[in-house]
Amino acid sequence: MRLGTFNVENLFDRAAAMNLPTWAEGKPILEDFKRLNDLIGKETYTNADKQEMHTIMGRHKGLLTQDKSKGFGVSAAANTKRKRQAQRVHDIYEERLQEGVDLIAVVGDLNDTPDSDPLTPLVTNGSTLVDVMAHPKFVGDGRLGTHGNGTKSGKLDYLLMSPKLAATVEKAGIERRGAWGGKNGTLFPHLPEIKSAKDAASDHAALWVELDI
Repeated sequence: MRLGTFNVENLFDRAAAMNLPTWAEGKPILEDFKRLNDLIGKETYTNADKQEMHTIMGRHKGLLTQDKSKGFGVSAAANTKRKRQAQRVHDIYEERLQEGVDLIAVVGDLNDTPDSDPLTPLVTNGSTLVDVMAHPKFVGDGRLGTHGNGTKSGKLDYLLMSPKLAATVEKAGIERRGAWGGKNGTLFPHLPEIKSAKDAASDHAALWVELDI
């Protein structure tokens, strides 16, 4: 099985649900994830909110989310919201583990670095989630980040796995050819169709993993 994360907001004005044959098939998926993001963004959660989030997650095999962006709004408020979102995702993850679901992935652009306070519920503080970029079978290109020029401060995208899912990894890596590296596009190879920064599919690299499941 292959699993990946790629922020392709450069390509689409709105999300597309897995390129399904008809709108009727894709619409419920989009509606679920819109509702999930709306719920996660609340200041406080009622028991009904928690139950609804749990129900939505139960309909999908992965947790796909994008935390509050760092680029807009007041920094302190954005940090608070990202941490609240991260905590809720962590809580759902732990609930699923307690129910006996042990093959779990938390995947997406989380808009912060691993050493940031907002992401502590997911990447530190005793979290059991394994970042694919820290997995021994991950083959990188020497750049620690996933956004922009791939610097350490650009590590914003994550493919986090539960321990049992991480144990099934066969190989993993990062794909930057859809992005434009540096002012002149010379920092790393890109696809021949990409002639300038405006042609790039994204300013994020893609993370991928192959799993033996």
